[in-house]
Amino acid sequence: MTLWYEGPLAAFATETTGVDVESDRIVAAAVVCQDVPGGRPRVTRWLVNPGVPIPQRATAVHGLTDEQVARTGRWPSPVMEEIARALSDHGAASRPLVVMNAPFDLTLLDRELRRHRAATLPRYLETTPLRVLDPWVLDRHFDRYRKGGRTLADLCAHYAVEPVGAHDTAADALRAMEVVRAVGQRFAARLGRLSPAELHTLQAVWHAAQARGPQAWFARTGTEEAVDPAWPLRPELRTAV
Repeated sequence: MTLWYEGPLAAFATETTGVDVESDRIVAAAVVCQDVPGGRPRVTRWLVNPGVPIPQRATAVHGLTDEQVARTGRWPSPVMEEIARALSDHGAASRPLVVMNAPFDLTLLDRELRRHRAATLPRYLETTPLRVLDPWVLDRHFDRYRKGGRTLADLCAHYAVEPVGAHDTAADALRAMEVVRAVGQRFAARLGRLSPAELHTLQAVWHAAQARGPQAWFARTGTEEAVDPAWPLRPELRTAV
């Protein structure tokens, strides 16, 4: 029997104008599909003209400039539609979707759909629910006491995944997928018996538990920052732009 981490997977990643899912915009995205570990990936990319300036601090991270997206980027409305339908197609094919720190990318996509399509991501997934695999959540649960960072680059180093092409959406998506496959192999005794649907449900519980620690620390230090326990999609806020 082929285990889920040995079979077909898809992955989704974005580059953005910033880190606020309620107001920042997607400037690049990619969906990568791979049938078997080490197999040739099939890549779909999007470059977006977000209609707002890209801050210099964001350009410093991903290299995308206002001039570049104005010249070769597409308007957000059709792109967000295409991305949502691509994710829906993977759900319809029962292909698990890897998303590193899923509440960020999926919530940002949802807000862009609301902004440009008067629609929501759940609407596109009504009949084709996603089975999300989040390497950040999985690693923190199965190796919770390991010290050190847990960025995608950190996870690539820890699981011996070659981190080439950092901050390129397709490369990031593929590396996140390879990390998930590596997590599955390393913790096969605990993960192999679980289906992607079961893991999707469990990750929501694990993420909520993982959020309680930082939130308690913020409370003790008097920091007003909040840690959202929702996974893989944050609920709508009335202050969304």
